[in-house]
Amino acid sequence: MNDAVADLERDRTRLGRSSTAERVADILRDRISEGFFAPGQRLSEESISEALGVSRNTLREAFRLLGHERLLHHRLNRGVFVRMLSAEDVADLYRVRRVLEGAAVRRVPTARALELIKEAVADAERAAGQDDWQGVGTANIRFHQALVTLNQSPRLDEAMRQLLAELRLVFHVMQNPRDFHEPFVERNRHLLQLLEAGRADEAATYLDAYLDEAEELLIRAYEPHR
Repeated sequence: MNDAVADLERDRTRLGRSSTAERVADILRDRISEGFFAPGQRLSEESISEALGVSRNTLREAFRLLGHERLLHHRLNRGVFVRMLSAEDVADLYRVRRVLEGAAVRRVPTARALELIKEAVADAERAAGQDDWQGVGTANIRFHQALVTLNQSPRLDEAMRQLLAELRLVFHVMQNPRDFHEPFVERNRHLLQLLEAGRADEAATYLDAYLDEAEELLIRAYEPHR
């Protein structure tokens, strides 16, 4: 059993007695968002069902749900694999991000939302100081999820959660994660400062340039693989 699957054993407590496919899907989606499963990786029904203490039928239903979210795909007679995204997928993800995050930063932030954003910024800075670039990537995902909570819409929060799980799969294309993540640690701090100062228009303009740069870096990283 590999480390990512073994780590799932600690997630059993999240399932409770009435384990459902939706809860299993939530756990696996979170693990994808945290970078524990890589694009193209085959997921073992036996290992994961044993680690989570659920039936294979429940796990298969969770796989099916995540397939609809474009995180997993089934290969006939070969099993279930983590999806590998394309440069075209990246472009589409960033189109959606501009809508969701662009609307969010134009709203007056609540104290709770600002606290979540601050925590994500601090976690990224701490991880960067420890040269933990996977940790920086995870904190960055949480930062952007927290940004979308400014919209105060549970439906948009859920849409962003699924989008960011896909985006985490894109990060794997970077040959040097530090080169990609390091500049955005400071950019996240600056965006937070604009939000705290109530400078919504500046925050929106800054975010547009931020997302343009991130998309360009990722698209460029795909070029050798095309």
